[in-house]
Amino acid sequence: MTSIYRTALGDDFERLHPKMQWRFGFSSLDETRQIGHGVMHEVWRGRWWTLPFLLLGSTRRVLFPSRGTQVPFTIANYAYVDRFGRETVTWARRFHFPRRTRAFDATMIYSKERDTIVDYLGTHQHLAVDIDCWVDDDGAMCIRSGEQRFYEGRLAFRFPLLFSGVAEVREWWDPAAECFRIEVHVANRRFGPLFGYRGSFIVDEQSCAADPIPSDVVPVREEPRGVGRGGPPARAGSDLRLEDARCGDSDSRPSDPVGPSRVVGCCSTRSRAVCGPASAAESSLVVSGGLPKGLPSWPR
Repeated sequence: MTSIYRTALGDDFERLHPKMQWRFGFSSLDETRQIGHGVMHEVWRGRWWTLPFLLLGSTRRVLFPSRGTQVPFTIANYAYVDRFGRETVTWARRFHFPRRTRAFDATMIYSKERDTIVDYLGTHQHLAVDIDCWVDDDGAMCIRSGEQRFYEGRLAFRFPLLFSGVAEVREWWDPAAECFRIEVHVANRRFGPLFGYRGSFIVDEQSCAADPIPSDVVPVREEPRGVGRGGPPARAGSDLRLEDARCGDSDSRPSDPVGPSRVVGCCSTRSRAVCGPASAAESSLVVSGGLPKGLPSWPR
């Protein structure tokens, strides 16, 4: 089984910077996880009228209204096969603001029917979003969201972009700073900017062959609809069973979002060749069996 991003990009995958190929090139067969730690130099939101939408989204870990600068950031990427047999990659993001930790979660699959990546947003995969991805001249991964579809029980409809936002993402490797950088911008074509962030982080790759995937990383409910071109099938989503699973398996509901390890500067011996030597600031993030010391735990 190959990476969903390699499948989506085809031959263009080789145009990614080698560090970006490593970042987006793993699959469930590799039995590894990628844990990133860094700082979002700016997290912003749109004008006051965006608050109700962002607050509503935060209840299901889809965007949030908090904003700030120099916000500690963690991300957990696991590749596994979901209960519908789909290769899946988690994007569990945590933004550690002074008073609370905010979450922005998504799981991505590749749809053969739609010939694109489908991004299921939030804890219950209510929103399925088509993702267009390409490689720019600097070897960065670029992503733009497209058609959006909403699913809840028997309710299923295409979500009008007039009432939603289009996300544009660029992630790249900075060889001078030896870290990954990311910029995210979400805007509505009529009402303007809604939400976004920019920052830098480093990534540690860890084996997870014998470890259960944390319950905070996988969705509460998996939605089989949203991948076909002829309209959504009648079958609704189903809750995951509360059973332990291993990295690369389908059902997954255990605990620690990062997993047992001890990493100095967030780079293990295995991954240091990928993410480079840690800076003085990064070396202050010492992981011992979980998140960096001094950072809040992930929200439950």
